[in-house]
Amino acid sequence: QVQLVESGGGLVQPGGSLRLSCAASGRIFIIYTMGWYRQAPGKQRELVAGITSGGSTNYAESVKGRFTISRDNAKNTVYLQMNSLKPEDTAVYYCNAEAKRVVTDPRYVSWGQGTQVTVSS
Repeated sequence: QVQLVESGGGLVQPGGSLRLSCAASGRIFIIYTMGWYRQAPGKQRELVAGITSGGSTNYAESVKGRFTISRDNAKNTVYLQMNSLKPEDTAVYYCNAEAKRVVTDPRYVSWGQGTQVTVSS
């Protein structure tokens, strides 16, 4: 499988900003969609934002206008710029990627280990 490693989480005050990064490594033929999900305590994991290899994006309604997803295909890395953070954004954020290791593989989805984002004063 493709390995995904997230970084950039932490503690931030309401209204602040954080930038998450997720780097993919291992044997990679192609990465299709990459995305960010989050899971708050007692809640289901939810999609935050996704981006295709061509750069098309989609966002959860709750983060539109505040979060921006981007990717660097040469580095197999996806980013999530989070601005105007709110306490309700507090969660563990997970990166995922749909990829193939070799051309004959089926598509499969890999997940990172998660990074904690806490928004609190």
